[in-house]
Amino acid sequence: MAEPAKRNATYEDFRAVPEGLVAEILFGSLVVHPRPAPPHGTASTALQIELGGPFQKGRGGPGGWIFIVEPELHLGPHIVQPDLAGWRRERMTHMPATSYIETPPDWICEVLSPSTEANDKGPKRRIYATYGIGHLWHLDPVAKLLEVFALQPPRWVLHETYQDGDAVDAPPFDAVPFQLSELWPISPAPTTMP
Repeated sequence: MAEPAKRNATYEDFRAVPEGLVAEILFGSLVVHPRPAPPHGTASTALQIELGGPFQKGRGGPGGWIFIVEPELHLGPHIVQPDLAGWRRERMTHMPATSYIETPPDWICEVLSPSTEANDKGPKRRIYATYGIGHLWHLDPVAKLLEVFALQPPRWVLHETYQDGDAVDAPPFDAVPFQLSELWPISPAPTTMP
């Protein structure tokens, strides 16, 4: 007996996911995971602060960017929610009236966590390449590493890996370097054995 055809997830499926969970549609499959732990959120917020002043506001830097935390991006049939995305102002001339954005960003940062790393490094990276997103950063707050990729169609090329203590001068934000250690102001609590 033949298996029934798999039904692709819909926007209604996406919207039906309970609050407190993060949903995405990747290659037709609804992917749901819990909200990330505090080190993840802290690193994402700190990165937005580091980049926002010089690159969005033009304070000590060139300006010209718009950043959004966890935007809902509709890229063709895919719905993704990267941790942080940035658009050059000439490509995002107005904010959409919808809760989602269809204009692919120029830069994305995924903050890696155990529940999302496989998708961040697999299907989402392929989607980002397909839609011409020029720069992708993978930030790991546990290992305290930043991997910076540049799109050279059709694939990603690793530009640089930064470790804790390094000055980050990575494209497209190489005009104003920052210290990677600024992204984790406090260490996570040690785990204890019961």
